[in-house]
Amino acid sequence: MVRRLGFWILAILGVAVPAMAGSRPASLRGYVRSTAGVPQMGATVEVLSATALNFKAFTDDRGFFTISDLIPGTYSIKVSAPSFLPTWRDRITLHEGAAAVVNLTLNTLFEGLQLGPPRTSQDDDDWKWTMRSTANRPVLRMLPDGTVVVAMGPEGAGSQATKASLSFLAGSPSAGYGTAPDMATGFAVEHPVFGTDAWTMEGNVGYSEGAPSAILRTGFTHHLANGSEPTVALTIRHFAPPPVGLPTTGFEAVSLTTTDNLTFGNVLELKFGSELQTIQFMGRITAFQPFGTADLHLSPDTVLEYAYTTSRPPCRAPGESVAGAADLAGTGPRISIASFAPALERAHHQEVSLSRRFGKTNLQVALFSDQVSNTVLTGVGEVTAGSGELLPDVTSGTFSYQGKDLDTQGVRVVLQRKLRSDLTATVDYGYGGVLDLPGADVELHDARGAMTIARRHAVAGKLSGRLPHAKTQWAASYGWTSGQALTPVDLFNASPGQSDPFLNLYLRQPLPGIAFLPIHMEAMLDLRNLLAQGYVPVMGQDGRTVYLVQSARAVRGGLAFVF
Repeated sequence: MVRRLGFWILAILGVAVPAMAGSRPASLRGYVRSTAGVPQMGATVEVLSATALNFKAFTDDRGFFTISDLIPGTYSIKVSAPSFLPTWRDRITLHEGAAAVVNLTLNTLFEGLQLGPPRTSQDDDDWKWTMRSTANRPVLRMLPDGTVVVAMGPEGAGSQATKASLSFLAGSPSAGYGTAPDMATGFAVEHPVFGTDAWTMEGNVGYSEGAPSAILRTGFTHHLANGSEPTVALTIRHFAPPPVGLPTTGFEAVSLTTTDNLTFGNVLELKFGSELQTIQFMGRITAFQPFGTADLHLSPDTVLEYAYTTSRPPCRAPGESVAGAADLAGTGPRISIASFAPALERAHHQEVSLSRRFGKTNLQVALFSDQVSNTVLTGVGEVTAGSGELLPDVTSGTFSYQGKDLDTQGVRVVLQRKLRSDLTATVDYGYGGVLDLPGADVELHDARGAMTIARRHAVAGKLSGRLPHAKTQWAASYGWTSGQALTPVDLFNASPGQSDPFLNLYLRQPLPGIAFLPIHMEAMLDLRNLLAQGYVPVMGQDGRTVYLVQSARAVRGGLAFVF
Protein backbone atom coordinates (compact mmCIF):
# COMPACT_ATOMS: atom_id res chain seq x y z
CA MET A 1 0.00 0.00 0.00
CA VAL A 2 2.80 2.39 0.95
CA ARG A 3 4.66 1.59 -2.29
CA ARG A 4 1.55 2.19 -4.37
CA LEU A 5 0.89 5.51 -2.61
CA GLY A 6 4.51 6.56 -3.11
CA PHE A 7 4.26 5.66 -6.80
CA TRP A 8 1.22 7.89 -7.32
CA ILE A 9 2.84 10.78 -5.42
CA LEU A 10 5.92 10.55 -7.62
CA ALA A 11 3.76 10.35 -10.73
CA ILE A 12 1.78 13.47 -9.77
CA LEU A 13 4.96 15.39 -8.96
CA GLY A 14 6.48 14.25 -12.23
CA VAL A 15 3.61 15.87 -14.10
CA ALA A 16 3.06 18.94 -11.91
CA VAL A 17 6.67 20.06 -11.49
CA PRO A 18 7.48 20.39 -15.23
CA ALA A 19 4.14 22.15 -15.77
CA MET A 20 4.89 24.62 -13.00
CA ALA A 21 8.44 25.12 -14.24
CA GLY A 22 7.21 25.83 -17.77
CA SER A 23 5.05 28.73 -16.62
CA ARG A 24 7.18 31.88 -16.74
CA PRO A 25 6.09 34.65 -14.34
CA ALA A 26 4.85 38.00 -15.62
CA SER A 27 5.56 41.49 -14.35
CA LEU A 28 3.78 44.82 -14.09
CA ARG A 29 5.30 48.29 -14.00
CA GLY A 30 4.44 51.89 -14.76
CA TYR A 31 4.32 55.47 -13.52
CA VAL A 32 1.89 57.25 -11.20
CA ARG A 33 1.43 60.98 -11.78
CA SER A 34 -1.06 63.73 -11.08
CA THR A 35 -3.13 65.36 -13.81
CA ALA A 36 -0.47 68.11 -13.95
CA GLY A 37 2.18 65.52 -14.77
CA VAL A 38 3.92 65.60 -11.36
CA PRO A 39 5.34 62.18 -10.30
CA GLN A 40 3.81 60.92 -7.05
CA MET A 41 6.38 59.46 -4.68
CA GLY A 42 5.20 57.00 -2.03
CA ALA A 43 1.88 56.17 -3.70
CA THR A 44 0.54 52.74 -2.76
CA VAL A 45 0.03 50.37 -5.70
CA GLU A 46 -2.08 47.29 -4.96
CA VAL A 47 -2.38 44.50 -7.53
CA LEU A 48 -5.52 42.46 -6.88
CA SER A 49 -6.44 39.10 -8.38
CA ALA A 50 -9.41 36.77 -8.18
CA THR A 51 -7.45 34.59 -5.78
CA ALA A 52 -6.25 35.50 -2.32
CA LEU A 53 -2.80 36.37 -3.66
CA ASN A 54 -2.50 40.16 -3.71
CA PHE A 55 0.63 42.26 -4.16
CA LYS A 56 1.62 45.73 -2.98
CA ALA A 57 4.35 48.17 -4.00
CA PHE A 58 5.28 51.84 -3.47
CA THR A 59 6.38 54.36 -6.08
CA ASP A 60 9.84 55.92 -6.02
CA ASP A 61 10.83 59.58 -6.48
CA ARG A 62 10.00 59.31 -10.21
CA GLY A 63 6.56 57.87 -9.53
CA PHE A 64 7.74 54.51 -10.89
CA PHE A 65 6.67 51.11 -9.56
CA THR A 66 7.40 47.53 -10.58
CA ILE A 67 5.96 44.23 -9.40
CA SER A 68 7.53 40.96 -10.57
CA ASP A 69 6.86 37.23 -10.27
CA LEU A 70 3.15 37.49 -11.06
CA ILE A 71 1.23 34.42 -12.18
CA PRO A 72 -0.23 34.92 -15.68
CA GLY A 73 -3.88 35.93 -15.43
CA THR A 74 -6.25 38.90 -15.08
CA TYR A 75 -5.62 41.53 -12.42
CA SER A 76 -6.90 44.87 -11.17
CA ILE A 77 -4.83 47.79 -9.88
CA LYS A 78 -5.73 50.22 -7.13
CA VAL A 79 -3.49 53.25 -6.53
CA SER A 80 -3.91 55.58 -3.57
CA ALA A 81 -2.02 58.59 -2.23
CA PRO A 82 -2.74 61.38 0.26
CA SER A 83 -4.87 64.28 -1.11
CA PHE A 84 -6.03 62.20 -4.11
CA LEU A 85 -8.93 59.92 -4.87
CA PRO A 86 -7.85 56.30 -5.29
CA THR A 87 -7.56 55.25 -8.93
CA TRP A 88 -8.81 51.88 -10.12
CA ARG A 89 -7.90 49.99 -13.31
CA ASP A 90 -9.36 46.52 -13.94
CA ARG A 91 -9.21 43.80 -16.62
CA ILE A 92 -5.43 43.88 -16.98
CA THR A 93 -4.37 40.62 -18.62
CA LEU A 94 -0.83 39.40 -17.99
CA HIS A 95 0.55 36.74 -20.31
CA GLU A 96 3.29 34.26 -19.60
CA GLY A 97 6.72 35.91 -19.51
CA ALA A 98 5.30 39.31 -20.55
CA ALA A 99 5.98 42.69 -18.96
CA ALA A 100 2.91 44.96 -18.97
CA VAL A 101 3.23 48.73 -18.63
CA VAL A 102 0.35 50.58 -16.97
CA ASN A 103 0.59 54.33 -16.33
CA LEU A 104 -1.98 55.78 -13.96
CA THR A 105 -3.15 59.30 -13.15
CA LEU A 106 -4.35 60.39 -9.72
CA ASN A 107 -7.28 62.81 -9.65
CA THR A 108 -8.69 65.08 -7.00
CA LEU A 109 -12.44 65.04 -6.31
CA PHE A 110 -12.97 68.11 -8.52
CA GLU A 111 -11.05 66.58 -11.42
CA GLY A 112 -13.03 63.36 -11.11
CA LEU A 113 -16.28 65.30 -11.56
CA GLN A 114 -15.27 67.44 -14.56
CA LEU A 115 -16.83 66.83 -17.96
CA GLY A 116 -13.76 66.82 -20.19
CA PRO A 117 -10.72 64.52 -20.19
CA PRO A 118 -7.97 65.70 -17.82
CA ARG A 119 -4.57 66.74 -19.05
CA THR A 120 -1.96 64.14 -18.16
CA SER A 121 1.80 64.03 -18.49
CA GLN A 122 1.36 61.67 -21.40
CA ASP A 123 -0.60 64.42 -23.18
CA ASP A 124 2.15 66.91 -22.37
CA ASP A 125 4.88 64.70 -23.77
CA ASP A 126 2.88 63.73 -26.85
CA TRP A 127 3.40 66.54 -29.36
CA LYS A 128 1.20 65.20 -32.09
CA TRP A 129 -2.43 66.22 -32.33
CA THR A 130 -3.75 63.34 -30.30
CA MET A 131 -7.17 61.83 -30.93
CA ARG A 132 -9.36 61.97 -27.81
CA SER A 133 -12.83 60.86 -26.83
CA THR A 134 -15.18 61.55 -23.94
CA ALA A 135 -15.11 57.79 -23.31
CA ASN A 136 -11.62 58.30 -21.86
CA ARG A 137 -12.69 60.73 -19.14
CA PRO A 138 -12.47 59.66 -15.46
CA VAL A 139 -15.59 58.11 -13.93
CA LEU A 140 -16.37 57.93 -10.21
CA ARG A 141 -17.07 54.39 -9.03
CA MET A 142 -17.79 52.76 -5.64
CA LEU A 143 -16.04 49.49 -4.79
CA PRO A 144 -17.79 46.73 -2.82
CA ASP A 145 -16.03 47.88 0.36
CA GLY A 146 -17.54 51.38 -0.02
CA THR A 147 -14.37 53.07 -1.29
CA VAL A 148 -14.94 55.78 -3.91
CA VAL A 149 -12.33 55.54 -6.69
CA VAL A 150 -11.69 57.07 -10.10
CA ALA A 151 -12.14 54.25 -12.63
CA MET A 152 -9.86 54.73 -15.63
CA GLY A 153 -10.54 52.85 -18.85
CA PRO A 154 -7.80 50.80 -20.51
CA GLU A 155 -5.38 52.73 -22.67
CA GLY A 156 -4.58 52.01 -26.27
CA ALA A 157 -6.02 48.78 -27.55
CA GLY A 158 -9.31 47.64 -26.28
CA SER A 159 -10.89 51.08 -25.97
CA GLN A 160 -14.48 50.69 -27.12
CA ALA A 161 -14.78 54.20 -28.57
CA THR A 162 -14.36 55.70 -32.00
CA LYS A 163 -11.82 58.53 -32.08
CA ALA A 164 -11.50 61.19 -34.74
CA SER A 165 -9.66 64.42 -35.49
CA LEU A 166 -9.85 67.10 -38.16
CA SER A 167 -7.19 69.74 -38.85
CA PHE A 168 -6.86 72.70 -41.20
CA LEU A 169 -3.32 73.83 -42.01
CA ALA A 170 -1.86 76.63 -44.09
CA GLY A 171 1.72 77.66 -44.79
CA SER A 172 3.83 79.86 -47.00
CA PRO A 173 6.25 78.37 -49.54
CA SER A 174 9.93 78.53 -48.69
CA ALA A 175 10.60 81.46 -51.05
CA GLY A 176 9.32 83.83 -48.38
CA TYR A 177 6.45 84.76 -46.11
CA GLY A 178 4.84 87.19 -48.53
CA THR A 179 3.69 84.68 -51.17
CA ALA A 180 0.32 83.00 -51.28
CA PRO A 181 0.05 80.18 -48.72
CA ASP A 182 -0.69 76.58 -49.56
CA MET A 183 -3.50 74.92 -47.64
CA ALA A 184 -4.25 71.38 -46.52
CA THR A 185 -6.89 69.44 -44.62
CA GLY A 186 -5.98 66.46 -42.48
CA PHE A 187 -8.24 63.90 -40.85
CA ALA A 188 -7.90 60.72 -38.82
CA VAL A 189 -10.40 58.11 -37.61
CA GLU A 190 -9.76 55.14 -35.33
CA HIS A 191 -12.51 52.58 -34.76
CA PRO A 192 -12.29 49.46 -32.57
CA VAL A 193 -13.26 46.16 -34.18
CA PHE A 194 -13.44 42.61 -32.83
CA GLY A 195 -13.01 43.82 -29.26
CA THR A 196 -9.34 44.73 -28.95
CA ASP A 197 -8.41 45.27 -32.61
CA ALA A 198 -8.44 48.65 -34.33
CA TRP A 199 -9.10 50.03 -37.82
CA THR A 200 -7.68 53.41 -38.79
CA MET A 201 -8.16 55.80 -41.67
CA GLU A 202 -6.16 59.01 -42.11
CA GLY A 203 -5.48 61.40 -44.92
CA ASN A 204 -4.12 64.74 -46.04
CA VAL A 205 -5.53 66.76 -48.94
CA GLY A 206 -3.63 69.79 -50.25
CA TYR A 207 -5.02 72.79 -52.13
CA SER A 208 -1.96 74.41 -53.66
CA GLU A 209 -1.81 75.92 -57.14
CA GLY A 210 -2.77 73.50 -59.88
CA ALA A 211 -4.34 70.11 -59.28
CA PRO A 212 -4.78 69.10 -55.62
CA SER A 213 -2.58 66.47 -54.00
CA ALA A 214 -3.84 63.81 -51.64
CA ILE A 215 -2.53 61.10 -49.33
CA LEU A 216 -4.83 58.40 -47.93
CA ARG A 217 -3.86 55.61 -45.54
CA THR A 218 -5.91 52.83 -44.02
CA GLY A 219 -4.63 50.26 -41.56
CA PHE A 220 -5.64 47.37 -39.31
CA THR A 221 -3.99 46.36 -36.02
CA HIS A 222 -4.57 42.94 -34.44
CA HIS A 223 -3.71 42.44 -30.77
CA LEU A 224 -2.59 38.90 -29.94
CA ALA A 225 -2.63 37.26 -26.54
CA ASN A 226 1.19 37.16 -26.37
CA GLY A 227 1.43 40.96 -26.61
CA SER A 228 2.28 41.06 -30.33
CA GLU A 229 0.49 43.70 -32.43
CA PRO A 230 0.81 42.92 -36.15
CA THR A 231 -0.29 45.85 -38.31
CA VAL A 232 -0.93 46.17 -42.03
CA ALA A 233 -1.46 49.52 -43.77
CA LEU A 234 -2.15 50.60 -47.34
CA THR A 235 -1.12 54.11 -48.42
CA ILE A 236 -2.04 55.85 -51.68
CA ARG A 237 -0.35 59.10 -52.70
CA HIS A 238 -1.17 61.38 -55.61
CA PHE A 239 0.78 64.55 -56.44
CA ALA A 240 0.43 66.75 -59.48
CA PRO A 241 3.68 68.67 -60.08
CA PRO A 242 3.76 71.36 -62.76
CA PRO A 243 4.00 69.55 -66.11
CA VAL A 244 6.18 72.29 -67.59
CA GLY A 245 9.11 70.59 -69.33
CA LEU A 246 8.28 67.12 -68.00
CA PRO A 247 6.59 64.37 -70.00
CA THR A 248 4.23 63.48 -67.13
CA THR A 249 0.97 64.63 -65.63
CA GLY A 250 1.47 63.54 -62.08
CA PHE A 251 3.10 61.38 -59.47
CA GLU A 252 1.35 58.40 -57.91
CA ALA A 253 2.58 55.88 -55.37
CA VAL A 254 1.01 52.89 -53.62
CA SER A 255 2.70 51.28 -50.64
CA LEU A 256 1.86 48.29 -48.44
CA THR A 257 3.41 48.40 -44.96
CA THR A 258 3.49 45.59 -42.41
CA THR A 259 4.85 45.84 -38.86
CA ASP A 260 5.01 43.55 -35.83
CA ASN A 261 6.66 43.34 -32.44
CA LEU A 262 7.78 40.57 -30.11
CA THR A 263 8.83 40.68 -26.46
CA PHE A 264 10.90 38.04 -24.72
CA GLY A 265 10.41 38.44 -20.99
CA ASN A 266 11.78 41.67 -19.57
CA VAL A 267 14.98 41.50 -21.61
CA LEU A 268 14.53 41.61 -25.38
CA GLU A 269 12.06 43.57 -27.50
CA LEU A 270 11.90 43.27 -31.30
CA LYS A 271 10.10 45.62 -33.69
CA PHE A 272 10.26 44.90 -37.41
CA GLY A 273 8.42 45.45 -40.66
CA SER A 274 8.71 46.30 -44.33
CA GLU A 275 7.20 48.56 -46.97
CA LEU A 276 6.58 47.57 -50.57
CA GLN A 277 6.29 50.61 -52.85
CA THR A 278 5.11 50.96 -56.42
CA ILE A 279 5.67 54.42 -57.94
CA GLN A 280 4.28 55.68 -61.22
CA PHE A 281 6.26 58.68 -62.45
CA MET A 282 7.76 58.86 -65.94
CA GLY A 283 7.71 55.07 -65.80
CA ARG A 284 7.30 52.55 -62.99
CA ILE A 285 9.63 52.13 -60.01
CA THR A 286 9.31 49.36 -57.39
CA ALA A 287 11.10 49.28 -54.06
CA PHE A 288 11.17 46.97 -51.03
CA GLN A 289 12.21 48.70 -47.80
CA PRO A 290 12.64 46.62 -44.62
CA PHE A 291 13.24 48.11 -41.17
CA GLY A 292 13.54 46.94 -37.59
CA THR A 293 14.95 47.46 -34.11
CA ALA A 294 16.15 45.14 -31.35
CA ASP A 295 16.20 46.49 -27.79
CA LEU A 296 18.16 44.64 -25.11
CA HIS A 297 17.21 45.84 -21.61
CA LEU A 298 20.39 45.38 -19.61
CA SER A 299 18.68 46.91 -16.55
CA PRO A 300 15.53 48.96 -15.83
CA ASP A 301 17.53 52.10 -16.71
CA THR A 302 19.87 50.81 -19.46
CA VAL A 303 18.94 49.81 -23.02
CA LEU A 304 21.20 48.58 -25.82
CA GLU A 305 19.57 48.98 -29.25
CA TYR A 306 20.35 47.98 -32.82
CA ALA A 307 18.36 49.71 -35.57
CA TYR A 308 18.21 49.17 -39.31
CA THR A 309 16.22 51.20 -41.82
CA THR A 310 16.16 51.85 -45.54
CA SER A 311 14.36 55.20 -45.61
CA ARG A 312 14.75 58.55 -43.88
CA PRO A 313 12.47 59.29 -40.91
CA PRO A 314 9.78 61.93 -41.52
CA CYS A 315 10.57 65.53 -40.59
CA ARG A 316 8.98 66.69 -37.38
CA ALA A 317 8.59 69.90 -35.45
CA PRO A 318 10.98 70.69 -32.55
CA GLY A 319 8.39 69.71 -29.97
CA GLU A 320 7.12 66.53 -31.55
CA SER A 321 8.10 63.19 -30.09
CA VAL A 322 9.31 60.26 -32.15
CA ALA A 323 5.98 58.59 -31.80
CA GLY A 324 4.19 61.73 -32.90
CA ALA A 325 6.06 62.16 -36.14
CA ALA A 326 3.49 60.57 -38.38
CA ASP A 327 2.65 63.55 -40.56
CA LEU A 328 1.60 61.99 -43.85
CA ALA A 329 2.76 65.00 -45.86
CA GLY A 330 6.33 64.42 -44.66
CA THR A 331 6.51 60.74 -45.54
CA GLY A 332 6.71 58.79 -48.74
CA PRO A 333 9.23 57.99 -51.47
CA ARG A 334 11.94 60.52 -52.31
CA ILE A 335 12.16 61.01 -56.08
CA SER A 336 14.58 63.11 -58.14
CA ILE A 337 15.43 63.39 -61.84
CA ALA A 338 18.69 63.64 -63.74
CA SER A 339 18.65 64.22 -67.51
CA PHE A 340 14.89 63.58 -67.44
CA ALA A 341 15.44 60.12 -65.87
CA PRO A 342 13.66 59.53 -62.53
CA ALA A 343 15.48 57.88 -59.63
CA LEU A 344 14.39 56.73 -56.19
CA GLU A 345 16.57 57.47 -53.17
CA ARG A 346 17.75 54.19 -51.67
CA ALA A 347 19.45 53.95 -48.31
CA HIS A 348 20.91 51.54 -45.76
CA HIS A 349 21.24 52.88 -42.22
CA GLN A 350 22.60 50.83 -39.33
CA GLU A 351 22.91 52.11 -35.79
CA VAL A 352 24.00 50.78 -32.40
CA SER A 353 23.08 52.91 -29.39
CA LEU A 354 23.38 52.65 -25.62
CA SER A 355 20.87 54.63 -23.54
CA ARG A 356 21.14 55.17 -19.80
CA ARG A 357 18.83 56.98 -17.39
CA PHE A 358 20.23 58.77 -14.32
CA GLY A 359 17.30 60.12 -12.33
CA LYS A 360 15.98 63.03 -14.42
CA THR A 361 18.78 62.78 -16.98
CA ASN A 362 18.87 60.56 -20.07
CA LEU A 363 22.11 59.89 -21.96
CA GLN A 364 22.49 58.17 -25.32
CA VAL A 365 25.66 57.30 -27.27
CA ALA A 366 25.27 55.91 -30.79
CA LEU A 367 27.47 54.79 -33.67
CA PHE A 368 25.91 54.78 -37.14
CA SER A 369 26.73 53.89 -40.73
CA ASP A 370 24.90 55.41 -43.73
CA GLN A 371 24.88 54.43 -47.39
CA VAL A 372 22.60 56.57 -49.56
CA SER A 373 22.34 56.40 -53.35
CA ASN A 374 20.51 58.94 -55.52
CA THR A 375 20.53 61.33 -52.57
CA VAL A 376 17.66 63.79 -52.80
CA LEU A 377 18.70 67.36 -51.99
CA THR A 378 16.34 70.26 -51.28
CA GLY A 379 16.53 73.51 -53.21
CA VAL A 380 14.67 76.82 -53.34
CA GLY A 381 14.33 79.46 -56.02
CA GLU A 382 12.38 80.25 -59.18
CA VAL A 383 13.04 77.37 -61.56
CA THR A 384 11.39 75.34 -64.27
CA ALA A 385 11.68 71.65 -64.98
CA GLY A 386 12.89 72.29 -68.53
CA SER A 387 16.49 71.39 -67.73
CA GLY A 388 15.56 67.85 -66.74
CA GLU A 389 17.49 68.21 -63.46
CA LEU A 390 14.94 69.77 -61.11
CA LEU A 391 11.70 68.31 -59.80
CA PRO A 392 9.42 71.07 -58.40
CA ASP A 393 7.40 70.38 -55.26
CA VAL A 394 4.29 72.54 -55.31
CA THR A 395 3.27 71.62 -51.75
CA SER A 396 6.34 73.25 -50.18
CA GLY A 397 7.58 75.69 -52.83
CA THR A 398 10.90 73.80 -53.06
CA PHE A 399 12.47 71.50 -55.63
CA SER A 400 14.39 68.22 -55.49
CA TYR A 401 17.87 67.85 -56.95
CA GLN A 402 19.75 64.58 -57.29
CA GLY A 403 23.03 64.71 -55.41
CA LYS A 404 26.06 62.46 -55.19
CA ASP A 405 25.94 59.11 -53.37
CA LEU A 406 26.73 59.41 -49.66
CA ASP A 407 28.73 56.78 -47.76
CA THR A 408 29.72 57.73 -44.22
CA GLN A 409 30.02 56.65 -40.60
CA GLY A 410 29.51 58.80 -37.55
CA VAL A 411 28.76 59.16 -33.86
CA ARG A 412 25.92 60.77 -31.92
CA VAL A 413 25.68 61.82 -28.25
CA VAL A 414 22.34 62.96 -26.81
CA LEU A 415 21.88 64.42 -23.32
CA GLN A 416 18.36 65.17 -22.09
CA ARG A 417 17.52 66.71 -18.71
CA LYS A 418 14.17 67.29 -17.06
CA LEU A 419 14.77 70.71 -15.51
CA ARG A 420 11.24 70.97 -14.13
CA SER A 421 8.02 69.06 -14.59
CA ASP A 422 7.15 71.51 -17.40
CA LEU A 423 10.61 72.19 -18.87
CA THR A 424 13.01 69.82 -20.67
CA ALA A 425 16.42 70.60 -22.19
CA THR A 426 18.15 68.47 -24.83
CA VAL A 427 21.63 68.71 -26.36
CA ASP A 428 22.57 66.66 -29.43
CA TYR A 429 26.12 66.30 -30.79
CA GLY A 430 26.88 64.55 -34.06
CA TYR A 431 29.97 63.94 -36.17
CA GLY A 432 29.87 62.42 -39.62
CA GLY A 433 29.99 62.94 -43.36
CA VAL A 434 27.88 65.38 -45.39
CA LEU A 435 27.62 66.33 -49.04
CA ASP A 436 29.40 69.64 -49.70
CA LEU A 437 29.87 71.86 -52.75
CA PRO A 438 33.35 73.42 -52.68
CA GLY A 439 34.07 76.57 -54.63
CA ALA A 440 31.79 79.34 -55.82
CA ASP A 441 29.82 80.10 -59.00
CA VAL A 442 29.10 76.41 -59.63
CA GLU A 443 26.57 75.83 -62.38
CA LEU A 444 23.61 73.58 -61.77
CA HIS A 445 24.46 70.95 -64.40
CA ASP A 446 28.00 70.64 -62.94
CA ALA A 447 26.97 70.63 -59.25
CA ARG A 448 26.51 66.86 -58.92
CA GLY A 449 29.96 66.06 -60.25
CA ALA A 450 31.59 68.76 -58.11
CA MET A 451 30.12 67.49 -54.82
CA THR A 452 32.41 65.95 -52.22
CA ILE A 453 31.91 64.15 -48.90
CA ALA A 454 33.21 66.27 -46.01
CA ARG A 455 33.39 65.55 -42.28
CA ARG A 456 31.43 67.96 -40.11
CA HIS A 457 30.57 68.54 -36.46
CA ALA A 458 26.98 69.41 -35.55
CA VAL A 459 25.54 70.62 -32.24
CA ALA A 460 21.83 71.16 -31.62
CA GLY A 461 20.13 72.51 -28.50
CA LYS A 462 16.44 72.24 -27.77
CA LEU A 463 14.16 73.53 -25.02
CA SER A 464 10.58 72.36 -24.69
CA GLY A 465 7.94 72.86 -22.09
CA ARG A 466 4.42 73.83 -21.13
CA LEU A 467 3.14 77.07 -19.64
CA PRO A 468 1.22 76.10 -16.48
CA HIS A 469 -1.72 78.52 -16.72
CA ALA A 470 -2.14 78.99 -20.47
CA LYS A 471 -1.31 75.28 -21.10
CA THR A 472 0.75 76.35 -24.11
CA GLN A 473 3.06 73.68 -25.48
CA TRP A 474 6.22 75.25 -26.88
CA ALA A 475 9.61 74.21 -28.21
CA ALA A 476 12.61 76.05 -29.61
CA SER A 477 15.70 74.54 -31.20
CA TYR A 478 18.85 75.67 -32.94
CA GLY A 479 21.26 73.47 -34.88
CA TRP A 480 24.82 74.53 -35.77
CA THR A 481 27.13 72.88 -38.31
CA SER A 482 30.90 73.42 -38.35
CA GLY A 483 30.96 74.22 -42.07
CA GLN A 484 28.97 74.43 -45.27
CA ALA A 485 26.78 71.35 -45.89
CA LEU A 486 24.03 70.30 -48.26
CA THR A 487 22.79 67.48 -46.03
CA PRO A 488 22.47 67.18 -42.23
CA VAL A 489 25.28 65.43 -40.38
CA ASP A 490 22.92 62.72 -39.09
CA LEU A 491 20.32 62.07 -41.80
CA PHE A 492 18.57 59.24 -39.93
CA ASN A 493 18.51 60.74 -36.44
CA ALA A 494 15.25 59.66 -34.78
CA SER A 495 16.40 60.19 -31.18
CA PRO A 496 14.84 62.71 -28.75
CA GLY A 497 17.66 65.10 -29.71
CA GLN A 498 16.63 65.26 -33.37
CA SER A 499 15.89 68.76 -34.67
CA ASP A 500 16.02 70.59 -37.97
CA PRO A 501 19.16 72.66 -38.62
CA PHE A 502 19.25 76.31 -37.60
CA LEU A 503 16.48 78.20 -35.70
CA ASN A 504 13.05 76.57 -35.31
CA LEU A 505 10.02 77.38 -33.15
CA TYR A 506 6.89 75.38 -32.39
CA LEU A 507 3.73 76.39 -30.49
CA ARG A 508 0.58 74.44 -29.68
CA GLN A 509 -2.22 76.20 -27.83
CA PRO A 510 -5.42 74.58 -26.50
CA LEU A 511 -8.46 76.75 -27.21
CA PRO A 512 -11.60 77.14 -25.09
CA GLY A 513 -14.30 74.75 -26.18
CA ILE A 514 -17.97 74.24 -25.54
CA ALA A 515 -18.52 72.40 -22.26
CA PHE A 516 -21.40 70.19 -23.41
CA LEU A 517 -19.74 69.16 -26.68
CA PRO A 518 -17.02 66.44 -26.75
CA ILE A 519 -14.70 68.55 -28.93
CA HIS A 520 -11.18 69.59 -28.08
CA MET A 521 -9.67 72.45 -30.12
CA GLU A 522 -6.02 73.41 -30.55
CA ALA A 523 -4.03 75.93 -32.59
CA MET A 524 -0.55 75.15 -33.94
CA LEU A 525 2.30 77.27 -35.33
CA ASP A 526 5.46 75.71 -36.80
CA LEU A 527 8.37 77.93 -37.97
CA ARG A 528 11.43 76.38 -39.68
CA ASN A 529 14.83 78.01 -40.33
CA LEU A 530 13.63 81.46 -39.36
CA LEU A 531 16.92 83.17 -40.26
CA ALA A 532 17.18 81.47 -43.68
CA GLN A 533 20.66 80.11 -42.93
CA GLY A 534 22.67 77.49 -44.81
CA TYR A 535 21.63 78.55 -48.33
CA VAL A 536 24.30 77.45 -50.86
CA PRO A 537 24.04 79.40 -54.19
CA VAL A 538 24.10 77.56 -57.53
CA MET A 539 23.83 79.12 -60.99
CA GLY A 540 20.87 77.83 -63.03
CA GLN A 541 20.82 77.40 -66.82
CA ASP A 542 18.59 80.45 -67.24
CA GLY A 543 21.12 82.63 -65.41
CA ARG A 544 19.10 82.81 -62.19
CA THR A 545 20.60 81.85 -58.86
CA VAL A 546 18.96 79.02 -56.95
CA TYR A 547 19.95 77.60 -53.56
CA LEU A 548 20.57 74.13 -52.16
CA VAL A 549 19.70 73.93 -48.46
CA GLN A 550 19.62 71.52 -45.54
CA SER A 551 16.33 72.99 -44.35
CA ALA A 552 14.19 75.53 -46.21
CA ARG A 553 12.62 78.46 -44.42
CA ALA A 554 8.88 77.89 -44.00
CA VAL A 555 5.94 78.68 -41.76
CA ARG A 556 2.89 76.53 -41.11
CA GLY A 557 -0.09 76.97 -38.84
CA GLY A 558 -3.64 75.81 -38.37
CA LEU A 559 -6.44 74.53 -36.18
CA ALA A 560 -7.32 71.02 -35.02
CA PHE A 561 -10.63 69.65 -33.76
CA VAL A 562 -10.49 66.40 -31.80
CA PHE A 563 -13.65 64.38 -31.19
